[in-house]
Amino acid sequence: SRFWFRQLRPIVPTHYITVDTDFILKKIVEAGGVCTPAMSETLAGRAMLGVKAQAFPIECVVRGYLSGSLWKEYVDAGGKTKGVTLHGHSLPSGLLESAQLPQPIFTPATKAETGHDENISEAEAAKLVGTQTAAELARISLALYARASEIALKEGIILADTKFEFGVHGGAITLIDEALTPDSSRFWDAAIYQPGKSQASFDKQFVRDWLETTDWKKTPPAPELPSEVVARTSEKYLEAYRRITGESLQK
Repeated sequence: SRFWFRQLRPIVPTHYITVDTDFILKKIVEAGGVCTPAMSETLAGRAMLGVKAQAFPIECVVRGYLSGSLWKEYVDAGGKTKGVTLHGHSLPSGLLESAQLPQPIFTPATKAETGHDENISEAEAAKLVGTQTAAELARISLALYARASEIALKEGIILADTKFEFGVHGGAITLIDEALTPDSSRFWDAAIYQPGKSQASFDKQFVRDWLETTDWKKTPPAPELPSEVVARTSEKYLEAYRRITGESLQK
């Protein structure tokens, strides 16, 4: 997130201040908190200080490729044999799974307190945040996706889709939460990309795929992940980080 916030702030303000642990601990103390050695160890390398923003009640999803829930919706709507309209976007017939879309599309989603987020149209998003704000969130999201895709592709990684969250700080729309991590983005290896099937990915799809082999009904409690699934997922996250940022991280 630090890498991406720095790369993308020419497009939109972000809530990012620092990931310096000592500075964060100092601010906690100044705010009346107590910093124990255990807290310091917990926060080291995994905490970010940001400005406080009033979050919008939608997630701003941008998709450049036909994958995940959008692929399922496309198939269910008959897209293999006819053109379909999904969330306000017209898509041609006969597209393959993981195919690149004619152009990236903005498909916002609701933030579900329980269960799963629901994909909605920009018109439906406008009912939640206002027409002008929805249009601006769409514009910014598409611009962020275009820039991030360009950066990732230079490192041999396709950014298939991603999710942004925004809020208002100081009267301005501000990029908040995390940005373009494997938790919110679908990363594919460009060298082995082949439309027509699900792609090997540097993200939590590996966990999703394992869960699909179980009889879990997607309600709490979730099954405990096997150690090998945890280890392989960690390796994928670290590989994405290394390739995109040019840095390395220890597990």
